[in-house]
Amino acid sequence: MTPSPDKPPAFFLGKVQLPVASKQFAEEVLKVHNDYRKKHGVPPLKLCKKLNRGAQQYAEELATTRVLKHSSESANGNCGENLAWASYDQSGKDVADRWYSEIKNYSFQNPGFSSRTGHFTAMVWKNTKKMGVGKASASDGSTFVVARYDPAGNVVNPGYYEENVLPPRK
Repeated sequence: MTPSPDKPPAFFLGKVQLPVASKQFAEEVLKVHNDYRKKHGVPPLKLCKKLNRGAQQYAEELATTRVLKHSSESANGNCGENLAWASYDQSGKDVADRWYSEIKNYSFQNPGFSSRTGHFTAMVWKNTKKMGVGKASASDGSTFVVARYDPAGNVVNPGYYEENVLPPRK
């Protein structure tokens, strides 16, 4: 199969076509992350090829199973991970904006982990340096996006949220 210039390359697994996350999509997700991180006064992230590969492989697995659950790599603490699913083709900006919108549920006066804010806190975690992005479509046209972070954020040790999830600057 020869990729066309307007469509990213894809490969087939059973009856599911899995497009490979384009460099443009990954860079869009990275840019939005870094725009938000700048608001919080934390250093920008860099894309990492190894994290991109792992995120892409996992996005393809999610598109095949159509079950949105965190990977064993993330459960084992080897990386941080944000996941997104939509019934349509998501833009990188849409995905990152949805994750960041959890800031409305975060209490900077009472910092810590919550399942309602974990995507947001992973995005702006000060000590995270690198990220990877993967995206795949399921046979029904829905899309799965995986972002991986290294080192992982959302570390629940005392003081870690205060040090790593800074309020936005005025």
